Amino acid sequence: MSQSPEALFAERQQRFFAAEEKQAHKYKWVGWLRLTFFIGAVIGCVALFYFDHAGAGLALLISGYFIFAALIHWHNKIEYARKHQLYLGLINRKEQERLRGELSDFPTGAEFQQPNHYYSADLDIFGQNSIFQLLSRAVTRLGQQQLANWLNNLAPAQEVIARQEAVAELVPDLEWRQELEARALHHHRKTQQLPQGFLLWLRNPNFFKGKGWLVVATFLLPLLTIASIIYWANDGSHYPFVVLVLVQFLIAFKFQRERDEYYEESTGMYETLRSYTDMLVHIEGRTFRSAKAQELQQKLKIGQKPASQHVRQLAAIIQYLSARLNTYLNFILNHMFMWDFIWMYRLEHWKKTMSQNIGQVLHAAAEFEALASLAAFQFANPDYAVPEISQTPFQFESEELSHPLIFSSTRTANSLSFSGAGHTILITGSNMSGKSTFLRAVGLNMVLAFTGAAACAKRLRVFPAQVYTSMRTEDNLAENTSSFYAELKRLKILIDLTATGQPVYFFLDEILKGTNSHDRHHGAMALIRQLHQRQASGFVSTHDLELGNMEEELPGAVENYSFNSYFENGQLFFDYKLTPGICQSFNASQLMRQMGIEL
Repeated sequence: MSQSPEALFAERQQRFFAAEEKQAHKYKWVGWLRLTFFIGAVIGCVALFYFDHAGAGLALLISGYFIFAALIHWHNKIEYARKHQLYLGLINRKEQERLRGELSDFPTGAEFQQPNHYYSADLDIFGQNSIFQLLSRAVTRLGQQQLANWLNNLAPAQEVIARQEAVAELVPDLEWRQELEARALHHHRKTQQLPQGFLLWLRNPNFFKGKGWLVVATFLLPLLTIASIIYWANDGSHYPFVVLVLVQFLIAFKFQRERDEYYEESTGMYETLRSYTDMLVHIEGRTFRSAKAQELQQKLKIGQKPASQHVRQLAAIIQYLSARLNTYLNFILNHMFMWDFIWMYRLEHWKKTMSQNIGQVLHAAAEFEALASLAAFQFANPDYAVPEISQTPFQFESEELSHPLIFSSTRTANSLSFSGAGHTILITGSNMSGKSTFLRAVGLNMVLAFTGAAACAKRLRVFPAQVYTSMRTEDNLAENTSSFYAELKRLKILIDLTATGQPVYFFLDEILKGTNSHDRHHGAMALIRQLHQRQASGFVSTHDLELGNMEEELPGAVENYSFNSYFENGQLFFDYKLTPGICQSFNASQLMRQMGIEL
C-alpha cells in the first residue's frame, strides 16, 4: 500500500463528497426540469384543447405522461447515486475516526452484552469505547448480531482458521467492502429490525390447505367469466355473467380478512427483504477463493437461482397484489377474475420455496458483513498480526502486544511467552502501573484471535481455549451483594468451569482484594494451587508480594512478573514495561505524602 490507511481514507472521503456535491447539483437541475416540463405540458394540453386541437392535445397528454414518468425515474436514480456517494464518503470519514479512537458515535452493541458473561464486561467487548465499536462495519442488525456472537463465543480452531482465510481474501478489496456497507446503508432503517415476525409468517400454514374447492374456483371461475362475457356479447343471456360475478363477490367477501392480512404481511415481508437485495446482488456477483466465503455464497442460491431473483419474484407478486388498492380496479379484478386469490396462490408457492431457505440466506449475508468488518479492521491496522492458532496446549507467544483500545502514539507494548496447562503468570506492581491494562490487553487480543480478527501485536501465537475474567467485581445493592462476595461468585464459576476439563485461560485482577491480608494471601495461594491441577493457565495480579514465593513452591508453573514506577524530582513516572521478577517499587506511601497524609 503506497499510502497509509489514514491518508487513503482522507483522500477517498474528499473524492466521494465531491462526487456527492455534483450529483446534488444534477438532482436540483433535473428537479427544475421536471417542474418546467409538467407546467409546460399542462399549459400546452389546455391550450390545444381550448383551440379545438383535441387530437394533438390527447397526443401531448399521453406522450407527456410517459416523458414525465421517465423524468421521475431519472430523478430517483440521481438521488440514489447522490446518497451512495454520500454514504461512501461517510464510511471513509468513520474509518478515520476509528483510527483516532473517536468512537462515541458508533453503535455500542450494548444490547448484545450477556449478564455474567465469561469475559465481555471486563474486556470492554461492548459499550462505549469498546472493541465492538472498533470492529463493526455491519449495518444490518443481523450482521451486528453475528459479529457479536463471534466475539461472545469461542469458535473451534478450524472455524477460526476458515474465517482468517476469508478475511485475508477481503482485506485488499477495499472497494468491494465499502460498496457492501454503502448498499446496506440505503435501507439501514429497515435492516435494523430483526425479521423474526416475517420468518414466523413464512411458516404459517398454507391458506389453501384443506380448501381444494377454492383452488379449483380460483382458476376456473375467471375462465367461465370470460366465456360468459363472450356469450353475452354474441346476443346471449347476461344471467350467467351476473351469477359468476355474484359468486366471486361472495367468495371475496367471505375471505376479506385473510386477503387483507396476506397483502399487509407480504408487503411488510417484501420491504424487509428489499433492504437486503442490493447486498445480495453485490455478494452474488463476486468470485471468492476461500472455502468459507464460497460456502456462504452457495447458501445464497435457492435451487438454480440466486436469492436476489427470488426477492425480485416476490416484488412482482406484491406489485400485482397492489392493484387491489384501486377501488374500481379492485371490484373488476376480484369479482370477475379472482385476482387476489390467484396471487395469494402464487405467494404460497413462493413461501413454500423460501420458508426453508430464507433463514440461511439472511444468515449468510450477516456472516459476510461480519467477515467484511474483520477485514476492514485488519486493513486499517496493517501493523497488526494475524494470529497463529497453535495446537500445543496453552501455548501463548506474543511480541510487542498492546491494547487495541489505547490510541496514543506512545502506547507501550510488551512481549510474553508461556506454554502448558497449570501455568500462572503472577504480576505484582504499584498502583496505576499498568497491571490491569496488561491483563485486559492479553485477554482482548486472545478474544480477537479466536474471533478471526487481527491482533494488536507484532506477532501472536495462541492455543484456543475459553477466556475467563474476574476483574471488575462491584457491590450490587439490589442483590445485597458486596464486591468481595461478587468476586467469590465469579471465582466459583471459574472453579466449576475448569472442573469440566474444558481448557481455560483465566485473568484475575487484584485477587481477593475485598478481604483482610491474611485471608487474601491464603485464599489466593489455595486458588492458584487448585487451578494448577486443572486444564487452565492464566494471569493473577496482586499487591501481595508474598504470593511471589509460589514460584519456588511450583517451579516452572508460577512465574513472577511486575510493573514498576519511580519518583524523580518529586514526580511519579511509569514505564509500563513488563519486567521479570517481583515488583521492587511501590508508590502508595509517596502518593499519600503528596496528599498531605503524615506517615
